[in-house]
Amino acid sequence: MNPPYDEALSRHRSERTAGASATFAELLQRVKAEGLLDLAPGYYFFRLTLNAALFAAGLVAFFALGDSWLQLLVAVWMGLSGGQSAFMWHDAGHKAMFRRRRPADVVGYIHGNLVNGVSYGWWVNHHNRHHSHPNHLDMDPDIGRRTVIFDIKQYPSRTGRQRLVVRYQSVLFFVLLVLESYKMQKTAVQMIARREVPRPVLEGVLLLVRAAIYLTLVFTVLSPLLAIAFVLVQQATLGVYFGLMFAPNHKGMELRDGEEESLDWLARQVLTSRNIRPSLLIDFLYGGLNYQVEHHLFPSMPQKNLARARELTRDYCAERGMPYHEVGFWASYKEVASFLHEVSAPVRDGRTGPTAQAA
Repeated sequence: MNPPYDEALSRHRSERTAGASATFAELLQRVKAEGLLDLAPGYYFFRLTLNAALFAAGLVAFFALGDSWLQLLVAVWMGLSGGQSAFMWHDAGHKAMFRRRRPADVVGYIHGNLVNGVSYGWWVNHHNRHHSHPNHLDMDPDIGRRTVIFDIKQYPSRTGRQRLVVRYQSVLFFVLLVLESYKMQKTAVQMIARREVPRPVLEGVLLLVRAAIYLTLVFTVLSPLLAIAFVLVQQATLGVYFGLMFAPNHKGMELRDGEEESLDWLARQVLTSRNIRPSLLIDFLYGGLNYQVEHHLFPSMPQKNLARARELTRDYCAERGMPYHEVGFWASYKEVASFLHEVSAPVRDGRTGPTAQAA
C-alpha cells in the first residue's frame, strides 16, 4: 500500500535480525540536550487564552443572532472550538502542560467534562494504554472499541449491523464519525455510573452542570426545532473533528498481536505512527498531533517543541535505517481508506471462511 515505507520496513527488519539497532536512549539524549522536554508555561498560557477567546466568540455570536437559522454556523464554530479544547485536556493529561497532577486535572476536567461532556478520568487511563501498545490488536484499547476491523481475524466478533459497517468500512468509517462525540459522551456516563473513574462524583456533577447550562441556553434562546438542529450540528461537527484528529495517526501502519509486545519502545512508536506534513494551518488544526511519531516517542513534550523534535527524529531514523512515515494531508486519509478497504476485501468477496460465517 505504501511501497517506499514497506521497503524501508523490510530492510529494517532484516537489519534488526542481523544485529543492527537504534536505541531510544540515544535519541532521548539529543532531545534533552536541546531542552525540548522542558515545560513551556508561556506557550500554554497563550493556548488556553486563545481557546477561551474562540469559545467566547461563539457565545457572543450565539446571543447576538438569537432565534435565527444562521445559528447553525455558530454550531459549527462551537464544534470546532470544542475540538480545540480537546488539545488542552490532551496535553494536560500527558503532563506536557504541568508536571503536577492537580493543575493538570483542573484543566482536564474543565475542558473534558465541562466543555465537551467527555470523562477526563476515563480518557487518561484509556489513552495511556494506547500509548503503551499502539496498534497492538490485543493491547491497544483504541482498536478494541472500534466497529471497523484492522485485521480479518477480528471479523468473527462482529455481528448484525457491525458486519455491514465492516463490509463498506473504507467509506462508513468516515461517515460514522458524526457519532464520535456522542459515543464518547455515552462512554463517559457509563464509566462514571460504574465508578470506573478516579473521581466519579466530581465527574458526574460536571457532566450534569454542562448538560443543564447547554440545554437551557439552547432551548431558551432558540425555537425547539432550531435548538434540536443546533445540538445535532454542533455534536456532529465535534465528532467529525475528533475523528479526523485520530484517523491518520496509526491506521494502516505496523500491526502486532499476541500476549507479548514484540517491539522495543523506539520501534513500537515510530513504526506504528504516521505524521502529516506540517504547516502553520495543519499544526493549528491538529494541535500538534500531526507530529504523531514524536508525540508518541515523547508524550510529555510541550506541543510547541514537536516541530524541532521531528527534525531530530527524522535524522536519527535515517542514520539508523528506521522507517519514518510522513505524508501530506489528503494522502494520509487516502492511505487510511485504502487500508480499511483492503482489510475488508475478504468480507466483500465472501472469503471470510466458515468460522467467520458461523459467528
